Amino acid sequence: MKARGSQPIRWGLVVLATIWMLVIVPLSAAAAPYAAMVMDARSGKVLHSRNADARLHPASLTKMMTLYIVFEAVENGEISLDDKVRISSHAASEPPSKLGLRAGQTIALRYLVRAAAVKSANDAATALGEAIEGSEAQFARRMNRTAKALGMSRTTFKNAHGLTESGHLSTAHDMTILGRSLFYDYPQYYNLFSRITADAGIRSVNHTNRRMLNSYRGADGIKTGYTRAAGFNLVASAERGGERIIATVFGGQSTASRNAKVAELLDLGFRKSPSRVAVNRPARPPYMGKMNGAPVMIAQGQDRPTFAAKTVRLAGAAAVRKSLRPQARPAPEAPVLVAVKDDIERALMAAQKVVEAEAPPAGSVAATPVITADVRPEPRPENIVLASAPSGDPIQEVVMRVSTSGGRHWGINVGRYPSQYKARQVLLQTALNEMTTLDGSLRKVVKRPTGFDANFMGLTRESADLACRRLQAKKITCFMIGPG
Repeated sequence: MKARGSQPIRWGLVVLATIWMLVIVPLSAAAAPYAAMVMDARSGKVLHSRNADARLHPASLTKMMTLYIVFEAVENGEISLDDKVRISSHAASEPPSKLGLRAGQTIALRYLVRAAAVKSANDAATALGEAIEGSEAQFARRMNRTAKALGMSRTTFKNAHGLTESGHLSTAHDMTILGRSLFYDYPQYYNLFSRITADAGIRSVNHTNRRMLNSYRGADGIKTGYTRAAGFNLVASAERGGERIIATVFGGQSTASRNAKVAELLDLGFRKSPSRVAVNRPARPPYMGKMNGAPVMIAQGQDRPTFAAKTVRLAGAAAVRKSLRPQARPAPEAPVLVAVKDDIERALMAAQKVVEAEAPPAGSVAATPVITADVRPEPRPENIVLASAPSGDPIQEVVMRVSTSGGRHWGINVGRYPSQYKARQVLLQTALNEMTTLDGSLRKVVKRPTGFDANFMGLTRESADLACRRLQAKKITCFMIGPG
């Protein structure tokens, strides 16, 4: 009887043990497909590959692309790290891992970046996407455009955080490309991925891969990821003696086994990579952001944007059947040649004509004094003085003449900006707003170690002083630049 009574107890213990194992062991993670790639970051040469082009769930490796676009937007003046972001109910409701943001609260963009990079916070990643593109769906479309431009040919993003969603897929190869591009394209932000802890505004957060960072010599990032469908993923980078290796693993069975596998792959990479190799930086993709709400594209090396346009397709009877030759434009009676640098110059000249046409009569009270200068050189004076060298020296002739610059050796500075494009944009807007005082000045962008200075040059001291006072009255930062 005693033996019979103990049998139900033993079966009950077996059932409880089975349930406990189901809780603590992520069976779906163990079943996630495995893929790996090892690359020499300097040359881009693949040193090891296994199932690297299989489309799998990337999990939070997705946030590397989210952060890449954020860094791009900051660099091009689309948004600032100090901008305050209002958290939507959608972002606040994202499941863990999360920072704990509340709907309606505002937080600086830099704290969202830290939370996404260090803690892998899903709410922070969604808030970043919404801050840049207005909605997560629109941001995902931009992620896909950027991925294609980077050469990530087998990646499709559906969200900014990486939680499992139908069609949200990538490969070990593509994620290795992305990790390498992050390192080379935005080195000023790369240190985020090696911080063990970080201040995220509302609280301090710990790195999701601090064990690997602390245990593997030379490891300095980049990103972890985990979902049941993906398993334990990791893109890791390490540097030793000038050699840099990137290793990617998809489908690890646990944090410990994944880290051990990545350490093994990094060791393999350092063994196979040459000590010296020419650095072949990845090509940066064109900037595909926004200017004044309109989509633009700026190719690498270009100074001005190309505005995106919609393609309208006609079908049926409305379709164009024949391409007609356009008629020649009638020539004006007196052709006028206008030398302009680019479209911005033409826009400024057109705006100046509008202001002149609408200006009130000179005798009216509302008339605004206009500072002008005749920049045409005056005729050479008849009483010009010639200075000749002594007879023993080679003949030299020095011409002394009155300066025709009108004393226009002064300038003004209207700020320092993170990109040349942003500085030019500010110069144009300022010129359009202050044409009366800045007329005849030269817009000049000067590169500095910490940014790009937006300057107006070729002003007299009086006009520079007047321009600064008028701009400061409008709460626009301005200071004068003296001769030399």
